[in-house]
Amino acid sequence: MDVPLENDICSICHANFHIPCQANCSHWFCGNCILQVWNHRSALHPCKCPLCRREITLLVPSEASSRQRQDPEVGEVFQGIERYNRIFGERANGLMQRMQDLPFLLKRLLQDLINPQRSLPLVMRARVYLAMIVSAIYVLSPVDIIPEALLGIIGLLDDFIIVLICFLHVAALYRSVLVLRHGGF
Repeated sequence: MDVPLENDICSICHANFHIPCQANCSHWFCGNCILQVWNHRSALHPCKCPLCRREITLLVPSEASSRQRQDPEVGEVFQGIERYNRIFGERANGLMQRMQDLPFLLKRLLQDLINPQRSLPLVMRARVYLAMIVSAIYVLSPVDIIPEALLGIIGLLDDFIIVLICFLHVAALYRSVLVLRHGGF
């Protein structure tokens, strides 16, 4: 989703969204509200989502908010979001954090790949398609590290691991695109 649900409200201020931003945990907040949560805590650490308590390492403003960027108030919030993303955007530490961010990043990537009005760098598109094709060829080929014919269901484990590594790689690539896009580099 590129915008929060129609009847949804910010869980921090309990009002309609003003400059909606989606966190890497998929929850939506007003841009100013989530920045205030971050500023009231330690500015040296990423804030935690008020709903699920996951560490927020990436904030993605809605496309509709991006169009209003000329407004001084909106521009100030965007500067705060860009600063937050510059500090914490590449900070997907550990396998668990990457696994938790995987659904959010893959869903947004799929939307970017399908939507003709969204621009993804050509190199990024090529790398995503190449990773998907190579992993599909490996999974469908009879050559395996652990053959299914000998070990049955355990033999599917290497296929699962290859696909998971592919998805994690693609998600890491897309995270870097989001950080560049919303981090102001």
